[in-house]
Amino acid sequence: MVDLKAKPFYLSDEDIKWVEDTIKGMTDEEKIGQLFFNLFHEFGEDYVKNVVEKYHIGGARYKGASSEQVWDLATNLQKYSKIPMLVSANCDSGGDGACTDGTYIASAAQAEAAYDEKVAYNAGYVSGKEATAIGCNWNFDPCADILFNWRNTIVNTRAYGADPDNVYKYTSAYIKGLRQSDIASLAKHFPGDGSEERDQHLLLGVNELSIEDWDNSYGMVYKKLIDDGLMTVMAGHIALPEYSKKLVPGITYDEIMPATLAPELLNDLLRGQLGFNGLVITDASHMIGLAAAMKRRDYVPGAIAAGCDMFLFFNDFDEDFGFMMDGYKNGVITEERLHEALLRILGLKASLKLHVKQKEGRLVPPKEGLEIVGCAEHLEMAEEAADLGITLVKDTLNQLPIKPSTHKRIKLYYLTGEMGGIYDASTAALQVIIEELERVGFEVSLNDGGTRDKGKTLEYSKNWDAALIFADVRGYAAENNYRIRWKVPMSSDIPWYVWEVPTVFVSLNYTTHLTDVPMVKTYINAYSNTRTVIRKAIEKITGESEFKGRYNDLVWCNKWEARR
Repeated sequence: MVDLKAKPFYLSDEDIKWVEDTIKGMTDEEKIGQLFFNLFHEFGEDYVKNVVEKYHIGGARYKGASSEQVWDLATNLQKYSKIPMLVSANCDSGGDGACTDGTYIASAAQAEAAYDEKVAYNAGYVSGKEATAIGCNWNFDPCADILFNWRNTIVNTRAYGADPDNVYKYTSAYIKGLRQSDIASLAKHFPGDGSEERDQHLLLGVNELSIEDWDNSYGMVYKKLIDDGLMTVMAGHIALPEYSKKLVPGITYDEIMPATLAPELLNDLLRGQLGFNGLVITDASHMIGLAAAMKRRDYVPGAIAAGCDMFLFFNDFDEDFGFMMDGYKNGVITEERLHEALLRILGLKASLKLHVKQKEGRLVPPKEGLEIVGCAEHLEMAEEAADLGITLVKDTLNQLPIKPSTHKRIKLYYLTGEMGGIYDASTAALQVIIEELERVGFEVSLNDGGTRDKGKTLEYSKNWDAALIFADVRGYAAENNYRIRWKVPMSSDIPWYVWEVPTVFVSLNYTTHLTDVPMVKTYINAYSNTRTVIRKAIEKITGESEFKGRYNDLVWCNKWEARR
């Protein structure tokens, strides 16, 4: 049962009365609507009004937009919602997850490399300050995943490494920073990503750890966060077969479900064994890890029946609302289960004092508060995080520093990720790289990489003093692993030139590119493609600043030749 006076709600009798009275006054349609989180692509006021009033949604997320656009959306969401709305952001690394003009501080991988809880704290702090300024009250982060498998690119930079103690330490620090603002915290993706290499956007995720290993890793992290007062958990479309087999004796592999549809994982493990009293929300319902389990008409109500309290994203408004309502009318969602979910949804809103703010007209902060987005204080935190995190993984030939006075003529190579995907490859970072290199005095010539013609080897070192390779490879949901993809077969971008001139490889995202370029002798993980990070990386390459970041052994990708 839900205890609204206990952790993480801590509601007063007056707050609980609002929750209970509100539920009593709701129609069945309003109750069902509260279970849904909608993803807004359109921000027009008439569209927002129609969605809110017709479907009575409990929460909203949105596609990337500027701080002013999101502020306008949040204002209209709260304006037309009878019950105060939960508005969420995805701030993995800072305010850039809340709005396009937000401040990137540090990814989880960068925070781990900085080896300083202050960086994770600042990432959470800025996330909270900038997200709440634009009208958000719930952050779908941090990731409590553990990167046991170096091939996993979904949480390569979103997880705080492979050490469970570090993952707890830095997620805890992030949440402490976040909670300096009036915004709900969340940990994801229960029961844990990072143990396998595949992507539950494309198939059922599976965490194959034994019970003992899970208890000592993911279980330990979640237990400590829950004991600290974690407010919400996002259930992943990830199965945990060893625990399902323990909790449901005789269960077959055909019956094993992702956590979003597994009562034994949500109720017996998360709520029972780990003692979680807060709200559980599904991961996005368009992911194939959920769709592969059963028909949508079954898993929409099935997720709530299994123990999730909110359902993330409509596919089709009328169809999904009908599926959920049918599940309630047919008894898939019992009266008791619906009431529990509503208690947690409204309990979370009350714990954030949204009902009080609604009465006082304070659900969305004044527009002048947007000045905090990208403010000088936050930019200073970003620069400090870059300085502490950028990591020299290897320099086996002692080629650094490379500076204009000794290596003026630079051959530049720029590698990108998927085209037309979630992170569509662009040349924006390339222009910043060129500008920053030229700013300090380098002469830069960009290689097009569209041919395999490498020219005369002996002339290469006559024309260029050094080669710099920047890899801005990122993406998900189009393939299970993201690796370097050369522009053409045997592209001239490939580091065939490592013995001809000093060559430096800089990753602006993934930390494990040495699996594809083990031949490079100088390798740097910089973690992001912002101007601040690029400028700081160049300062370190030129010797103007020392490298301070630390790497974990995953960078070697279990390849002996990567260390050479």
